[in-house]
Amino acid sequence: MVPGNVRTMRNSTVLAALALAGLVNGLATDVLPVWRQLLYPTLAVLVHLHGRHLPVRRGELVMAAVGALGVAIAAVRVWEGVGALASLGLFVVLPWLAGRFRRQQAELIAVGRERIVQLERAQELVAERARLRERARIAADMHDSLGHELALIALRAGALELTADTEPTRRAATGLRESAVTASERLRHTVGVLREGTTTSFEPPDETVQALVARAAEAGLPITLTGDWAALPGECTPLPPLIDRAVHRVVQEALTNAARHAPGAPVTAHLALTTDHVQVTVSNPVAQPPPPGAGSGLAGLAERVRLLGGTLRPGAHDGRFTVTARLPREGGA
Repeated sequence: MVPGNVRTMRNSTVLAALALAGLVNGLATDVLPVWRQLLYPTLAVLVHLHGRHLPVRRGELVMAAVGALGVAIAAVRVWEGVGALASLGLFVVLPWLAGRFRRQQAELIAVGRERIVQLERAQELVAERARLRERARIAADMHDSLGHELALIALRAGALELTADTEPTRRAATGLRESAVTASERLRHTVGVLREGTTTSFEPPDETVQALVARAAEAGLPITLTGDWAALPGECTPLPPLIDRAVHRVVQEALTNAARHAPGAPVTAHLALTTDHVQVTVSNPVAQPPPPGAGSGLAGLAERVRLLGGTLRPGAHDGRFTVTARLPREGGA
């Protein structure tokens, strides 16, 4: 393969040879044999094709150098020099400029087409990213809402199973509880398929933490609030909206995991408010660690907390599973 510099130098040499041929063919025009007459259109075609297909570095300088030679000839022999310059201009310079114009035009068209292709690809990538974000958002919404509700259904069915008076009712409650657990597992697998990246959803919760805890308690999940929860009186919370929603999501996710992996176990939710930070700690006793593959909700929750400038530390210690979230008091304002 010929290097680019060598190729352009070779093209410049060919152009100089064609220009010299045009200049020389313009000398002694008082007698023009047929072959010299045919040389004019031949030179014009060759020079045009040269300008059309062969790139030349500083082709204008080549033409100027040959033209300077024609001027030097005109200084000695005026009419022969004028004829040589006319031959150079008409049959070399003009065809070469026309060919170069066509080449530049074709290059611009090619660049325009390539740009269109790049824009189309960029639009496809934007659409693909939007589709992935939507899938991740749907996965987060499914996990946050349906997962919590299914866990409460399973908990209610378990309570009904224990208090049923007749065997058919007990069997029906058992089937309902098992179906809720199965649906929860299938939901987890579906969320895993849809979740192609973490995302956060900052949509406001449908209820306050107090209402969430009350609804969980009605479903049979014993939960105790300790700490500074009295400082968050529902809608009049002093926390910024995103921090308040994050606190709600921490408690909701912890209660969902407790109802799913430790049904009936007492849950404690502690809130500590300082001038700079908010810390939520939700813990419950566990008999065994969560099954493999669990925890996608905690992963998404950790991303939400991280984006707000906080930290989330879930883990099992001394027979209890604890979720601790520490958030800046003024974050997400």
